[in-house]
Amino acid sequence: MNNDHFVERVLAWFDQHGRKNLPWQQRPNAYRVWVSEIMLQQTQVATVIDYYQRFMARFPDVQALAAAPVDEVLHLWTGLGYYARARNLHACAKTVVEQHGGEFPATVAELEALPGIGKSTAGAIASLALGQCAPILDGNVKRVLARYFAVPGWPGQSAVQARLWQVAEELTPASRCDNYTQAMMDLGSLVCTRSKPACSLCPLQADCVARLQGNPTDYPGKKPKKDKPVKAVQLLMLRNPAGEWLLEQRPASGIWGGLWSFPELAPEADGRDYCRDVLQAGVTRLQAWSEFRHTFSHYHLDITPLEIEIDSLPAAVGERAVCWYDVHQPPALGLAAPVKLLLHKLRQLEPLL
Repeated sequence: MNNDHFVERVLAWFDQHGRKNLPWQQRPNAYRVWVSEIMLQQTQVATVIDYYQRFMARFPDVQALAAAPVDEVLHLWTGLGYYARARNLHACAKTVVEQHGGEFPATVAELEALPGIGKSTAGAIASLALGQCAPILDGNVKRVLARYFAVPGWPGQSAVQARLWQVAEELTPASRCDNYTQAMMDLGSLVCTRSKPACSLCPLQADCVARLQGNPTDYPGKKPKKDKPVKAVQLLMLRNPAGEWLLEQRPASGIWGGLWSFPELAPEADGRDYCRDVLQAGVTRLQAWSEFRHTFSHYHLDITPLEIEIDSLPAAVGERAVCWYDVHQPPALGLAAPVKLLLHKLRQLEPLL
């Protein structure tokens, strides 16, 4: 199959089966497409839709996003994970407003220079919103191309990625590039899926090398496996006499960067010592909850929540920004996912405390 025939097959499939009613496809512009592309990194369409709609209702344009406090952005992102995306989204909006007059730049190179926008995201914005011919190479497209051409190896390796980019650039058409871009993403998401590809429904089946070999799921190659290390921590759920819970803002870098969390203690540390030394407060009640595991991309974190009631309201709490959180009138803060879960449980238990 030559390049033109490949594109014709993909576009014919898109005309009949492609997705055309997603929220970010309505009134597409660079801002709306950009937000959707960032949300869709590492996250499935079905999950993103509700988040996207809430986000757009609050931040309808780049000016509104740039003017908002980052805490509010993180609050609306809570549950989507990979929070660096939200911080970069906010930083990028400020850059667009302050350095580009509130208009996204018109070239792929300029888009790629913005915070949090890589080559593929820049190509998606250019093709889906700006009417340009630009290739993309997100996870779905990598999978389609790796199988069709039987490109061996893990795409995280530079040589494999370079080969896939070469193919993506050669295939990207000069016309209907927006439809082609969406079609390739849809093919990977709906047909050429990770574990059970529906090869019989694929417009490229006749020439797909991986299908002809009988081993489509061997492509793309898997990331070399490493056993994830396990770390452990105590989260101190500290309740003051007014019934509020102590949260502190985490550093901008590292896990849960910029989000609000319960104070952390090493597994062997004593929560009473923390209350005495940091809060200058006494403990009237202490109860350890059951340990649970939260998994990150590179390690497991075993969390033991420690519920503690203290006898006074501290005058100062360490060096970080803190908040006394009312579960019945919660402020709009970005919360780490396990913290959001624990606060929900505390709200349910509140009458018993």
